Amino acid sequence: MSIVDRIQRRMEIRENNDFNPLNHDEIKYHEALKRVKRIKGFYTHALIYLVVNIMIVIINIQNLEAGESYFQWHNFITLFFWGIGLLSHGLSVFLPTMILGKNWEERKIKELMDKEMNSKWE
Repeated sequence: MSIVDRIQRRMEIRENNDFNPLNHDEIKYHEALKRVKRIKGFYTHALIYLVVNIMIVIINIQNLEAGESYFQWHNFITLFFWGIGLLSHGLSVFLPTMILGKNWEERKIKELMDKEMNSKWE
């Protein structure tokens, strides 16, 4: 049984609420799993945003009067404000790795642990 199978089995048994990784591989796998779920959530959000806004555009076009322009502010309210929400969701998922780097959390944890160890001995 591979490490991935063992971790998934343990997570299913404990329903992912109190999952306590036993080694470095399990920690890395669990972090990667959480990251993949966040990315999947963003892609789902983006797909729903796209589908719903296409439907709104189609409905708005069908309700136009003869000679009336589509480019009116009320046709873009949902697109704009939901777009802000989608943008913030995307930034929360992708920005931390872009700005801080992939191993920032590990480096920060190591730095704080080293600092704690040094302060205990002083």
